[in-house]
Amino acid sequence: MNNSLYNYLLMLGDNALILGHRLSELCGHGPSLETDIALTNLSLDLFGQVRNYFQYAAEMKGEEKTEDEVAFMRFEHEYKCALLVEQPNTDFAHVIARQYFFDAYHILLLEQLCKSKDEQISAIANKSLKEVKYHHRFSSEWVKRLGDGTETSHERMQVAVDYLFPYLNELTEETELEKEMKENGTGADLNVIRIRYFENISGLLKDAILNVPENIFSQSGGKKGIHSEHLGFILADLQYMQRAYPNMTW
Repeated sequence: MNNSLYNYLLMLGDNALILGHRLSELCGHGPSLETDIALTNLSLDLFGQVRNYFQYAAEMKGEEKTEDEVAFMRFEHEYKCALLVEQPNTDFAHVIARQYFFDAYHILLLEQLCKSKDEQISAIANKSLKEVKYHHRFSSEWVKRLGDGTETSHERMQVAVDYLFPYLNELTEETELEKEMKENGTGADLNVIRIRYFENISGLLKDAILNVPENIFSQSGGKKGIHSEHLGFILADLQYMQRAYPNMTW
């Protein structure tokens, strides 16, 4: 088994898994019926991407491993998601800001992964990119609508941007694993992504009449297994059935 490839697949899948779960928590709680359904569909898209990554990861792991075991039967420090996707659904502005900040990164990441030398990763990226283009359109339009909306929506959106901005650097911080995957042609070049990512974010925030936070301390560690206090609570919910009823079948 290629252990580096396996761990890279976990890194790609864990972001979608945890963000997808966060969005699933909003099912039935959206500010309008249309938005509620849209957020639920985003969650379903992300879980579909997770399945593709984790089916491949289970195949790499061998030992009759399944996608469910990869998703649910790891300890907290074994998850490699960025801290951004763990952040709570404080209010609708936080949900939209978190989604946009991830989508803006995700679309650039997938564009590069489409060119991966690993044919399976390239195929997953090509399929996922079509979905993520919609995600990005949805979240970016809402950022502008809230930022350049009422006094209250603008204030709440600025609070959300200020709160989440410290988590953005981690998305494009290159770990040793990501450097290895880049050099062998499997993974993306985060140094290239980083430049476009912050240019795109700054441009959209300007269009939304929102301030770009400056001199913000960067939070990181999630991609190396050092997580916020939120992930443990997420996993307690996410893993309950699998751990309470091992090997269960429907």
